[in-house]
Amino acid sequence: MANEPLPEKKTVRVTIFNNSYSLVTTGEEADVEELAHRVDELMNNIARGSNADASRIAVLACMHLADELRAAESKHRSLTRLLEESLAG
Repeated sequence: MANEPLPEKKTVRVTIFNNSYSLVTTGEEADVEELAHRVDELMNNIARGSNADASRIAVLACMHLADELRAAESKHRSLTRLLEESLAG
């Protein structure tokens, strides 16, 4: 296998729930910014009307995102199964 150059690492500065973070990525900076914006919006929506602290809000946001991931994985498995059945049949 040829020596492939390592992907360039870039630092992206984002703000999530009024806290600044420097994140390192080898991907697109805009993708990191978009994800950070989504997490920021989610945490701020959870915080509305709540007196929970930032740690609790972060855990609730993680649970929400984990549920979305589980649903997407389940849908992916179903679609993969349908595709395999269609190709076999």
